[in-house]
Amino acid sequence: MTRVTRLSGAFVLVVALALPAACVRLPESGPVVDAGSTSDEATEPGMDYNPPPPKEGGSATDIVRGFLNAMTATPIQQKPAREFLTTDAQAAWDPGLETITYPGTLTPRGESQVSVTLTDADHLDSRGAWQGALPTEDQNLTFPMKRDENGEWRIDEAPNALIVPETWYENHFRQVSLYFFDPTSTVLVPEPVFVPNGEQLASTLVAGLLRGPGPGLSLVSHSLLPAEPVELSVPFSGGVASIKLTGAADQPAPQDIPLMLAQVAWTLRQEPTIQSFRLTIGDVPVQLPGAVTEFSVDEGADYDPTGLRSSSLFYGLRDGLLVSGSPESQTPVDGPLGRDDYNLRSIGVNLDATKVGGVAADGRSVLMAPVRDPEDKVTQVVSHAANLLDPAWDLHDRMWLVDRSPTGARISYVQNGKVRSLDVPRLTGRDVKRFLVSRDGSRLVAVVHRGDRGDEFLVSRIRYDINGRVLDALPATRVFWEGGKSLLQVRDIGWLTPTTFAVLHRVAQSYEVRSLTVDGAPSGLDGLPTKLNGDFRALAGSPVPGEDLYAVTRSGLADVTDPGAGNPTLDPGITMIGYVG
Repeated sequence: MTRVTRLSGAFVLVVALALPAACVRLPESGPVVDAGSTSDEATEPGMDYNPPPPKEGGSATDIVRGFLNAMTATPIQQKPAREFLTTDAQAAWDPGLETITYPGTLTPRGESQVSVTLTDADHLDSRGAWQGALPTEDQNLTFPMKRDENGEWRIDEAPNALIVPETWYENHFRQVSLYFFDPTSTVLVPEPVFVPNGEQLASTLVAGLLRGPGPGLSLVSHSLLPAEPVELSVPFSGGVASIKLTGAADQPAPQDIPLMLAQVAWTLRQEPTIQSFRLTIGDVPVQLPGAVTEFSVDEGADYDPTGLRSSSLFYGLRDGLLVSGSPESQTPVDGPLGRDDYNLRSIGVNLDATKVGGVAADGRSVLMAPVRDPEDKVTQVVSHAANLLDPAWDLHDRMWLVDRSPTGARISYVQNGKVRSLDVPRLTGRDVKRFLVSRDGSRLVAVVHRGDRGDEFLVSRIRYDINGRVLDALPATRVFWEGGKSLLQVRDIGWLTPTTFAVLHRVAQSYEVRSLTVDGAPSGLDGLPTKLNGDFRALAGSPVPGEDLYAVTRSGLADVTDPGAGNPTLDPGITMIGYVG
């Protein structure tokens, strides 16, 4: 896994790590399962580690040091760490509420109350969702100490968190996505979380789905799986996961079953050893017509967050005309923008390549036209703007626009021929240089210029009603860049996956491409960062697996995903090129 610098985050979806067949109770709040452990020593992946128990006559600081070390037990388990706690503290300790990761080694100090300072620590919530840097007020941990009946020091109150070294965490956890549905239940929305590697992975993934998308996201995404507390077990054998939910009050409605199965399939397919699954709710097997009770992890293609029927062609402008094809061969489209030069500087093609929005050369207006119908007309949908960025489209056929006005960014979207503005807290009114909208319509990613402080990244979530009507946007949050100490100078951004994007930025006299996740955690994508020599002006990226990321010059494309594949040249008249969306 390629790391930018250090892993920023902590695990939130902690699991009671027994064998996959183990049964766990999913409460309405708190950890999904049991919690794991951490240590000053980072064990290698795949190796068991049994931390030593408390030593007789150990000092208070020895006990706290041993407790921290015991949390790195592998397989992940709570029992070794609990041995360092008093009986009352054992009953109260809930490490599933938070995960904290720290660099280096911790140095406990004190006696009746031992303290530990977590410098440069990060944390995750109980779902495994990355939360970034640990707040300053939480960086000093205190451990009240008490002697037991044998006169041995024990911890009388422990922080409700899994506290582990970054290196250990990187070795034993990986980032995946839990898949929920948008409010219209027509497209899946991925939510990135960290989960532990190993035999417990299937149980952890399903437990994450049962928890739902998380607080504040009810109008962004939702789950079709039971929301009430259930007993979960996920025996796994021969490539088949058998998911049993005991205690759910109601059986799913027939129309909800394909959606429920799609959520599970898209989530489980991230574990290559799982090829299919069964789902039982109560004592009733979930089935599709024909009494089918075993489902492939390839179920649910219709709900693909990248768009099942999205065009894989490139689209661009050549000598003022809209062209399409492969990177090496672009020909004019049949529609009106492929026939006449409308003096456009940029375009955005919708995902099924039926419509195109074009920004005029002066940046003040937007034209919309069909891609292929030569008889249809060109319509002006926006006028009197100041300086429009390239349009972006989502799967609900909304065209998103950002206008760089003198008073800062104005954000809007065009749907059914009508233009509607959207206030995005902490982003509207800022100096937005570039932006992306996820194909599922749930995320807006922006590059904001801060003058002599360089550029930064902000991500907002868009909220909808069940009919797909835009309601509002959540306040944008910052995605922190750990690529170096110099000021970030971003040239462009482009999608890599539904939850990661690439960044083209200057480094001295050259360029570099790095990857970021929408939650700010290191993406770990192989092959990035990549250094580029030349004058690069843009990225051509797509979230669809198998579609390469390209860096664009005035005369050609550099394949960032597969540098050995050869770099296509561009016709001299090409002024922009990219994927749909």
